[in-house]
Amino acid sequence: LMPGEPEPLGLLALMLFCESRAHARRDERGAYVPLDAQEPGRWNEPMRLEAEQLLARAVRHAAPGAYQLEAAIQSAHTQRRLGAEVPPQALVDLYDGLISLRPSIGAQVSRACAVAAAHGAATGLQALDAIEASQAASYQPYWAARAHLLGAQGDTDAARAAYARAGGLTSQVAVREYLAHAADRLASKGA
Repeated sequence: LMPGEPEPLGLLALMLFCESRAHARRDERGAYVPLDAQEPGRWNEPMRLEAEQLLARAVRHAAPGAYQLEAAIQSAHTQRRLGAEVPPQALVDLYDGLISLRPSIGAQVSRACAVAAAHGAATGLQALDAIEASQAASYQPYWAARAHLLGAQGDTDAARAAYARAGGLTSQVAVREYLAHAADRLASKGA
């Protein structure tokens, strides 16, 4: 209905980016695989390329919107996984733009992870700490991110507790198992 509007193009690009990685989110045994460990060969490359083309068309309108920014974030993540140089600060900037247009707990947690990649785990934890506690209390990705960053700083006990909390907040067995294995890896490093 709106073929010349940038936001519908951005939304379609976002949907295609997400769907293009659907088969890589689980391994052959059904275990959860996070984006930074996914095998790009399992992605639907024609779908990913279509998403890139749609995003480029949307950007030419020079009217940024939240869907375009979300699609740009997905593009940056996939490009980095494919070996492209994506400056860590670029993701922080994209999340800042997204939060200015459409603030959400998900964008704030993802921004904190981008901040950690750009400036270190301690700074990422500060960004997580800035999120309102009532929003974070039952938000599983917050606790998974917190666990990862605490582990990166060597705070094994706090990280394991955060992984346990994250695991308790998901109904997906594969994700719960992934979080439990991450906690176990921390324990074996500390031993």
